[in-house]
Amino acid sequence: MDKLKNIGWLLFIISVVAISYALILNPASWIVYTISLVFIPLAIISLGLFSMARGRKEDEEGKRKEPFIGY
Repeated sequence: MDKLKNIGWLLFIISVVAISYALILNPASWIVYTISLVFIPLAIISLGLFSMARGRKEDEEGKRKEPFIGY
């Protein structure tokens, strides 16, 4: 899960930097459109990766009590 959390943080930081670049430096309009189409959804997806990596307390307790034995 650490790998998933690190990937989430990396994607979020890249997205925030790209969005800030588009807002502050005012590049050409096609660059702003490309950044908005790619990096805004990427920021939202990275927030989902954070929540997946964290997990719930009930799930952690269940994993400790009943390990996965397969099907």
